[in-house]
Amino acid sequence: MKNMMLLSMFYFIIVLPVHAQDAATNQQIQALIDQYTQARETKDTALLDRILTPDVDQLVSSGTWRNNKEESISGMLRSSQNNPGTRLITIEKIRMLNDAAAIVDTKYEIENADGSVRRMWSTFIVVYHEERWKISAIRNMLPAG
Repeated sequence: MKNMMLLSMFYFIIVLPVHAQDAATNQQIQALIDQYTQARETKDTALLDRILTPDVDQLVSSGTWRNNKEESISGMLRSSQNNPGTRLITIEKIRMLNDAAAIVDTKYEIENADGSVRRMWSTFIVVYHEERWKISAIRNMLPAG
């Protein structure tokens, strides 16, 4: 009986808060990726400025590197203008590296005006920076074959 009480206490003091924290963190990271999608759709540079780290870098599907926030934001705006369409980013997996960093694997689709869909993968490196989750790196990839 004593062991059962100790096990119950362990669960409520240690295990349950960790699971609740994981769920809250996942929700915050999902909200961050949603904000990124919204900012790209609306070309909201102020929102992009808030959700990207100063040293963000991005490798786009063409093989071009964008280094730092200014270069990344201007490249994103050019890309959105050159590749118009509705963007949909769906999280496939979040892998926490520690309490302040995670890898977020996503499907990234752009629906063009003609109805065709460009299907890609994106990986986001997100970090807890200045009291909130921010994007530190983005890797866009076109699936092979």
